[in-house]
Amino acid sequence: MQNLTTKMYANAKLIEGFQIVLDDGKAYSTIVDLAPELGTGLGPSSIELCVLSHAGCYVTILALVAKKMHLAIKRAKVKVEAVKSDQTRTVNEETFGINIKTDGPVDRVERLHKLTLETCPVGILFENAGVKISYKLNITKE
Repeated sequence: MQNLTTKMYANAKLIEGFQIVLDDGKAYSTIVDLAPELGTGLGPSSIELCVLSHAGCYVTILALVAKKMHLAIKRAKVKVEAVKSDQTRTVNEETFGINIKTDGPVDRVERLHKLTLETCPVGILFENAGVKISYKLNITKE
């Protein structure tokens, strides 16, 4: 089996204060900032962006896997609560509230969730970093 690698690039440029523009060197950019106590709150902090990325990655992979499974998802919403510890100085715990609306059978949606967890690259990063992650899956029918 061939081992494929993908290179990704990130650029960060200080605008002023704590406002930093991030871009991928192509077409995408976003701003990170600190909360108004130190910054302007113009964007999320970098650590908040990590948590946002985890939520977004979960839903992206969920949609991709659902498509492969031929499982129609009417709605997928995720709410993540992350805890940043002063002791570890980083995120050490996350709680996912996952709401999926579908006409599909519960066992297939549970399989979809399991495959999503096994495939989500941001989730794998968080797990490898030792973040304690819990998931509450709520499935509703159309």
